[in-house]
Amino acid sequence: MDLTSQLHTQLKRLRLSGILDTLEVRVQQAIEQKLAFLEFLLSILCDEVERREQKKLATRFRRAAFTAEKTLEGFHFEALPKLNRQLILELSSCTFIEEKSNVLLVGPSGVGKSHIAQALGHKACRRGYDVLYMGMNKLIKYLHAGRADGTYERRFANLCRVDLLIVDDYGLKGLRPPADEDFHELIAERYERGALIVTSNLDFAEWGQAFANPLLASATIDRMRHNAHCVTIEGASYRSPRTTASPRRQRKDVDAA
Repeated sequence: MDLTSQLHTQLKRLRLSGILDTLEVRVQQAIEQKLAFLEFLLSILCDEVERREQKKLATRFRRAAFTAEKTLEGFHFEALPKLNRQLILELSSCTFIEEKSNVLLVGPSGVGKSHIAQALGHKACRRGYDVLYMGMNKLIKYLHAGRADGTYERRFANLCRVDLLIVDDYGLKGLRPPADEDFHELIAERYERGALIVTSNLDFAEWGQAFANPLLASATIDRMRHNAHCVTIEGASYRSPRTTASPRRQRKDVDAA
């Protein structure tokens, strides 16, 4: 067996086979630049570390279950002049996750709440945090299914375990037993133990309307809002339909041209 084959075999045994992806390029680089042995070794190890980090990042993105690749770089802040842009950028540092505090985003439909929530989630993934994104209705169905198939405790633990849980569209539908109790238990369990981002079309004063039980509502919302970053977004919906000229007007424009 030649040296190359032996090297391939040993790298696979050490679970360092990723080095093989760039090994030929690095060998050529070492020859051309007359790198010392330690410099060459460092270069191939750095490649392996980078490969593993990218693999971990891809896994975090997959587990986060984002609905789209939303980023702050792609967000149109100029369309929302009343939005506290500096606060959003400060939140993107993910300090709130380290502090295990919450971010609450409220505003009418279509102003970018989900975009900002997922963008902050993307930043968190890139900083090494585990993230999970779920619509409120999907979260409730997820726990309800666990009651049906005996996996409730495991599912509940999964929701509590992640560093950042993003709950989209809180209050879109009312919470009925046992969904209201499940949500309360989740918020209580994560309280000061894990960070939370919640988006809602309801004003903060209306959040209690999502619960049939006012006492349960008060206890849950009090925990969500404690030391939370509360952001109100005002503006026109991005989903507003485009206005187009009627066929007759278009015909006139063509004739005039």
